Amino acid sequence: MSDTARGMNISRESASSTFSGYVMLLVMLAITALAIWLVANGAPPSGASKGMKLMFVGTLVGSILAILFFAAGFFMIQPNQAAVITLFGEYRGSERTEGLRWIWPWMMRKKISARAHNIHSERVKINDLRGNPIEIACNVVWRVADTAQASFDVDDYKEFVNIQIEAGLRTVGSRHPYDDFEGEEVTLRSGGDVINRELLEELNDRLKVAGIVVDEAGLTHLAYASEIASAMLKRQQADAIIAARKKIVLGAVGMVEDALGKLKEDNIVELDDERRAAMVSNLLVVLCGEKETHPVVNTGSLY
Repeated sequence: MSDTARGMNISRESASSTFSGYVMLLVMLAITALAIWLVANGAPPSGASKGMKLMFVGTLVGSILAILFFAAGFFMIQPNQAAVITLFGEYRGSERTEGLRWIWPWMMRKKISARAHNIHSERVKINDLRGNPIEIACNVVWRVADTAQASFDVDDYKEFVNIQIEAGLRTVGSRHPYDDFEGEEVTLRSGGDVINRELLEELNDRLKVAGIVVDEAGLTHLAYASEIASAMLKRQQADAIIAARKKIVLGAVGMVEDALGKLKEDNIVELDDERRAAMVSNLLVVLCGEKETHPVVNTGSLY
């Protein structure tokens, strides 16, 4: 379901209309100098009329109010920082120009950092594709790309990022098994590049509604949950032994086949079925046995 179908208006960042703070600072300094001059030299004499005194007081008060008015409009923008401008709740653009800026004092501004943020997630317990409980965590580098979406389309964009990182981690972790000794599937343990790429795409898809872009994402912790860690370790060891044994036997059969073929090709010895079976048995014992073999010398006939 699209955001429009949910009745949500999608915000888009636009440039604001602010003024150079340095120019406005010169104007404020000029007004301040005028106010100081009025106090020092413009005071009416004691015998001046009431109208002159009121004019002096009004000019002085107006200068002070003008100074306060200009002072209330100054704000600073640091590198990789933005200010979201609103007027009575209406979005009026975002300011990204670095340095001293000035805006009408009745316009509100909220500063948002556009720098890269680094989050190391908490360890999350999930079930992998095969239903095994595992613990998983990740590291994510993200930044605000659209300040309007981050400000108005989600309630608290930082909290939103934290929650979506956990949700995305659960989604990606449940798509794959923890391990696969046969190498037929992409696993969480061995498919690092694939898993990290999936996590990056998943998080970008989830966070685009808040104007957030994820630059980097990767797993930092992966382990079986404590309640099954011992059992899964034994299973891993058993699977590893079976896989190793399978490879040894297949290799030994190939070597025996090559040896029998070489003997026949070079006419070294003629073997009947019984002798061939005995040689195959002996060679397999030698090649597949875990312990060192001790040959027995036969001085008589095989029969």
